[in-house]
Amino acid sequence: MYKKEDQKSLYELSKQLLKTEGIPVAFEAEQQVEDLRKAIVYHEWKYYIQNDPVMSDFEYDTLYKRLEALEKAYPDFIQPDSPTQRVSNDLTETFESVEHLIPMLSLANSYNEEDLNDFDTQIKKLTLLDENVDIEYCVEPKFDGGSIALVFENDHLSRGATRGNGTLGEEMTNNARVMKSIPLKAEFSSKGIAKAELRGEVVIRKDIFDKMNADREAQGLSLFANPRNTASGGLRMKDPKEVAKRGLEAFIYQLGYVVDEEGNNKMNAFKTHDETIEFLGSLGFKIPVKERKVCKNIKEVHDFILEWQAKRDAYEYEIDGMVIKVNSLALQEKCGYTSHHPRWAIAFKFKAKQATSKLLNVEYQIGKIGSVTPVAKLEPVQLAGVMVSSVSLHNEDFITSKDIRIGDTVLVERAGDVIPYIVKPMEDLRDGSEQVIDFPKNCPVCDTKLERAETEAAWRCTNYNCEAQVIQRMIFHVSKDAMDIDGFGKSYVERFFEMGWLRNIADIYRLDYEKIAALEGFGKKSAANLEKAIEKAKKNPIHRLLHSLSVHHLGKKVSKLVAGEIDHVLELQDKTIENFTEIKDIGPVVAENIIEYFSNPDNVNLLKEMETLGVNLRQTEADRPKVVDANAPLVGKTILFTGSLQKMGRKEAQTLAENNGAKNISAVSSNLNILVVGEKAGSKLKKAQAIGTVEIMTEDEFLELIG
Repeated sequence: MYKKEDQKSLYELSKQLLKTEGIPVAFEAEQQVEDLRKAIVYHEWKYYIQNDPVMSDFEYDTLYKRLEALEKAYPDFIQPDSPTQRVSNDLTETFESVEHLIPMLSLANSYNEEDLNDFDTQIKKLTLLDENVDIEYCVEPKFDGGSIALVFENDHLSRGATRGNGTLGEEMTNNARVMKSIPLKAEFSSKGIAKAELRGEVVIRKDIFDKMNADREAQGLSLFANPRNTASGGLRMKDPKEVAKRGLEAFIYQLGYVVDEEGNNKMNAFKTHDETIEFLGSLGFKIPVKERKVCKNIKEVHDFILEWQAKRDAYEYEIDGMVIKVNSLALQEKCGYTSHHPRWAIAFKFKAKQATSKLLNVEYQIGKIGSVTPVAKLEPVQLAGVMVSSVSLHNEDFITSKDIRIGDTVLVERAGDVIPYIVKPMEDLRDGSEQVIDFPKNCPVCDTKLERAETEAAWRCTNYNCEAQVIQRMIFHVSKDAMDIDGFGKSYVERFFEMGWLRNIADIYRLDYEKIAALEGFGKKSAANLEKAIEKAKKNPIHRLLHSLSVHHLGKKVSKLVAGEIDHVLELQDKTIENFTEIKDIGPVVAENIIEYFSNPDNVNLLKEMETLGVNLRQTEADRPKVVDANAPLVGKTILFTGSLQKMGRKEAQTLAENNGAKNISAVSSNLNILVVGEKAGSKLKKAQAIGTVEIMTEDEFLELIG
């Protein structure tokens, strides 16, 4: 429908329109209205027809509201083909088009409490209610999948259709029939209903989606992008058997049309929206239950929405907001409809988890063991409430596999609303000026030739004295995971290094606290607190010290195993590979790395220097291996804790498990024996249930097991 060059110009036009504000004079408004129409129709085509959006929902909504505002200010500019005058855009021609019994309208959107209060005020005006009267609302999840309409006649499923443009949908009855969450027969006649049309959303559970992608990866197939596209794409598949393989489920969220045998409206058999949903549930339809709530007023609505916004990542399905509906059907009728949406309902959109931005440049960061990490520098973009301008590109293979280029428009996502991630470049928007990313051959800091092991994805700088590595090793040394020097963060390390006070980790233990107290932003109290934290760290068990040295593959676990076998750290100078590999769970690779570190005289002298400065190098009680009774209840078991424990902290629970013979692991897999679940267990519980061989127990059952 659109040529490549047209798509690029429309995308750039959209970005320009997003920056416009206020209501312009008439002659400027007319052109802007036309531009907005073109841009919105294009994005609807990309979203609904191509299933390949190039703009976030929030950005699209901003353009749509802009067009609405201009058409309200200048009614003469409204055209019949404006996106505001119909629900969506053209259909694909894969399936026969069918007309919905009543139009499937879109919903107006809200993003904050103020929007909800305005909605509540508008409802009271439409229904002529006093502003102090509370209105009851039903709140449900806004599922992120593919919308459908189901028609039942004489208690039997007679038709299934996609949403299409809201008036016409694509007939997909055979695909609907293979979804086990949709009854083939439902007793609508129990309410005197001869014909009914229901609305719902087809979704894929997150754990099923993950399993599907794992299977595809094992078969060498391309991975599905996300559950939403996979669900909506499944509705249009020609082979119902293939649809059945996708594990599609349909949540029904509205009873849209009901008549008796004479064609009389039977909606008067119900008083509230919630009552209609309960009725559908009683007939065997999948409905929102724990996710749905009848709220007595708009304040309670907002509280319920915030509750779900906080836990949406732990929910089994993708949701991008909540839908608020006036619960009383009589009040709904008084409110009525616009040509675009019902006036009695509104969607509250959660903060965006995806957005588009421009990749401006790539910088390279050197880690504590010399790993070179490319970092994308982006035009700053709001994402899930945070301004994102830097995103890790992980390694050269990641860049190559996605064909990411400097100058690309990229789709950015925050996984779990925490870690920014580049999903893909928008190849359709390229104009030829983009530059292939040329991964450096030499270290960007010290110019040493980079090397890459056959078994690893990362390129490394092998110069141990590379300034970037030295700084990163010191930052890690003082961190919570290593020596845990409270208050000694990255900024202090970098500042003291620039001043010449730090050149290696030994220098951390001979800082001049009087000079620190005189620095801007410090003072005597801050300096004294830092001194206290460093003195405390000197007494750490040696497994913390070993971990803090940044020896490749010498992590927490191996550090504890090694510390349990020696009386003094410098004994490691004389160890052989066989000495290390005789220790259970230590392999030859990490053994060679430890030997290489301790065969370097500079490293040994550094440790001797640290010892003279008071840093402990001798085994402590915390380093000695725990003796576990061979008859302990968890001997030979792997265990994982998830959710919020009520009777102990996570670390305490893990220590108890170790003391009783278990091995703590960090992820759910077929290697896991026991999963202990607390409150709000989330996706790990679902994965364990899907595996089927994991023993799942509560916190109390765990405590009872270990006595």
